[in-house]
Amino acid sequence: RLCFDVIIIIHNIDHSELQTLAAAEAKSHNLSPANMKGIFAMIASGRKLQVATWNIAAINNNPFEYWITYDENPGYERLMANVESFLESPGDRDVPVNAVFADDMFDRLERRMEQAGWGSVRCYWENDFKNRRIVTEFMKDPLLGSKRLASMPDRITNTINVVGSTDPVCRPTVINMYDGDLSTLDQWWSAWETFMFDTPLEIETKKGMQTNPPYKLLQPIKISKYPDITEEEEKVSLPLQTMCGAIFDAILVHIMNTVSTPDEWQPLKKTIVDNLNKKKVPRTLDILETETYANSDIIALQEVSSSLIDQAKSRKILDESFWIVAPADMDAVRDQNSIIFLRKATFPNGANSEITSMVEASFEEGIKVPIAKGDILVVTATDRDGVDFVIASFHGDTNGLATKPVLSAIMKTIASNESLSEHILVFGLDANTYENAKPGKQQDVLDWGKHYVSHGLTSCWGDVPDPKNYTTYNSRTYLQPQLNKACKMSDKRANGDVNPKDFILFDKSQFEVESMWKDNTGDKNYIEDMAFPTLKFPSDHGILAAILGPVTPTGDLSCEA
Repeated sequence: RLCFDVIIIIHNIDHSELQTLAAAEAKSHNLSPANMKGIFAMIASGRKLQVATWNIAAINNNPFEYWITYDENPGYERLMANVESFLESPGDRDVPVNAVFADDMFDRLERRMEQAGWGSVRCYWENDFKNRRIVTEFMKDPLLGSKRLASMPDRITNTINVVGSTDPVCRPTVINMYDGDLSTLDQWWSAWETFMFDTPLEIETKKGMQTNPPYKLLQPIKISKYPDITEEEEKVSLPLQTMCGAIFDAILVHIMNTVSTPDEWQPLKKTIVDNLNKKKVPRTLDILETETYANSDIIALQEVSSSLIDQAKSRKILDESFWIVAPADMDAVRDQNSIIFLRKATFPNGANSEITSMVEASFEEGIKVPIAKGDILVVTATDRDGVDFVIASFHGDTNGLATKPVLSAIMKTIASNESLSEHILVFGLDANTYENAKPGKQQDVLDWGKHYVSHGLTSCWGDVPDPKNYTTYNSRTYLQPQLNKACKMSDKRANGDVNPKDFILFDKSQFEVESMWKDNTGDKNYIEDMAFPTLKFPSDHGILAAILGPVTPTGDLSCEA
């Protein structure tokens, strides 16, 4: 860090010359004279800026979808290894579909679908699906996947939020938070049929409140969007996907009760659900309340639900310590928002204004930026020493292709607005950058580094981020609808999402990193080569935090009489 090399005591120049010198010194640090004064106050008091960023990750409805680290119970890895073995090497366990989803189950389903006014799919059952092998010809059929005949009904009916309840309603299946007994296929089928056709659910839709059983939520699968669907299949896509969805769920129950016992896998699932799903928000807030993070001046969070915001405001420590700033235009559909915690002691008045709309209006004309509602939050705030800040939180798209355009838009907004031009930027984000990006399809982390440096910024990782400084480690298991994305236990490191994704950005002429850490335990510790989330750490992104110290200008342009 630069130190005071020269103290200039000025006696023989007039006030206008002093102002010119002060302005020049401030300009060299991209500071207004007022902000320069505030920076000097920070230096004099020894005050630093503690900043954290964390993509807390939206709640995953499927507790088995991603590999987790569950050291407390070795039965987890044994179960997942057995499921993998069943699907990779089924042998004589690769029985016909109707040995699992029996003919009498189809008969009952057909009657239900006829009552719904749908066309018949018996010819598909008799001539095709009932005779398919459950693994090689159904679960691993690539056309079934590209036609979305099993994944579409799963996506729509897996977990349904209903009016008047904080708990969602879950379809009877292995791959969600359903807590009913799935010890036998008969128990599963009775519950599944009742859920799909006899359970009215009050749901908030774009057309207002509607009460319908789940089958009425299903949407036709259009050949225009999914070209592998045939014209004949498109005409009966509602009953066809319902049948395939039922077969899919039946096979999952069969696999679990074959490779394990209901008394083993169901309690294990309940433990995971309780910790990673139902208790995800409380556990996230517990971590933020620890001394490590409760002392932060700025916390940028991404993929935050409205429930977390409400629960954070009800927590005494968080409510008394922070202004909790959410976007004015919240994403109520995906319920994933970028928010910012501002420490009240540091920012006595909270956020001065939200400028997100100004940023979104600054995207380069003609370029489509892949952002969704709630991904960006940008605010202004003034700290207790009178330093003006622009503070941003951002969740990048899966491929990171919005990350560079969003930063450019923020910088353009600041530069082109006189009221913002001398504000200090602090930006916490999930950049979704990659160590080995697919050219043109994903954002390379080193290219991202060159981009922020081109704007006069640096990061907590420095000007050149280390591609191997990972903040994620997650990979899909075999217990999810897209088996083409599943990673074997032995390959979860090599084929998983292990990448350097999270960043804190700032102007290198204004601040420098005095210390930093990443954390995937909640204890200010990061365990490399560990898949997460874990039962104690509820996100698939690590926390990134830094202590930023103000850069000391080369001279003190004070005036003595």
